Parts: sequence; C-alpha cells; structure tokens
Amino acid sequence: MSGAAAKKEQDTEVGGIAGDRLRSIVERIERLEEERKGLGENIKDIFAEAKSAGFDVKVVRQIISIRKKEPAEVEEQETLLDLYRRALGM
Repeated sequence: MSGAAAKKEQDTEVGGIAGDRLRSIVERIERLEEERKGLGENIKDIFAEAKSAGFDVKVVRQIISIRKKEPAEVEEQETLLDLYRRALGM
C-alpha cells in the first residue's frame, strides 16, 4: 500500500470509526449551529422591534408559548390558574 493510500484509509476509518462520515456529521451540526445563532439574533431584533412599537415583550413571549400548546392544555392551565387565584382571594 502506498503512503497516499494508507493516508486515505486512515482518514476513512480509525479504530472502527468512519472518519469521513463523522467529519460530515460534525460539519453539518456546526453549520446548523451557525444558522441557529443567526436566527436567534433575528428573533432578538424582532423582540426589540416589538418593544419599540410599545408591546410588552414579556407578554409577547407568553403568547408565543401559549400558541405552541394544544388548546386543551391551555384551557386546563387557565382553569387551574383561575382556581388558584380564587383560592388566594385574588
């Protein structure tokens, strides 16, 4: 086996691990993490826009959280919240 062929084989598999496949997976994750970072910055900018438009960002975050839930789950939480408020005399 020539030196170049041995080097290629080392790159491909080391200790039973396919190096090329692992490198591909790691690089894809790294690219997605960069995209996520960019998206996070975009979301931060939109919250700043909401705040400058006079919206309460904390309430906007709560609305987003509620919209992610199933209607039955939201109804159950609202019922419990109302029950707890009444129990506390609120």
